[in-house]
Amino acid sequence: MARQPRMDLPGISQHVVQRGNDRKACFAAEVDYGQYLLELREAARKHGCAVHAFVLMTNHVHLLVTPAGAGNVSRMMQAVGRGYVGSFNARYRRTALLWERCVSRQRWSTPRVT
Repeated sequence: MARQPRMDLPGISQHVVQRGNDRKACFAAEVDYGQYLLELREAARKHGCAVHAFVLMTNHVHLLVTPAGAGNVSRMMQAVGRGYVGSFNARYRRTALLWERCVSRQRWSTPRVT
């Protein structure tokens, strides 16, 4: 069964989850966390996404992101993947996939106070 199209609306926050391939570690040392955040900061700025929160776990990442335009989250995550995976694979002399193919995203709604 084909996956449903993603809701990708400007100004609507999204919870993004990126998992390591086979749930294996995607961060092996402190330098890796710093490299990922550097790539994320640059990609978010370039592709018009506000990153409100992040959690970097050993084998996956959680992000709370609000895009300024449609398709911006996808472009941002592609840029992060290209930059980070290239440096990670070079650092550890790897050639294998680092991330699972599909990045999970859910709309995030803020509670309304009445």
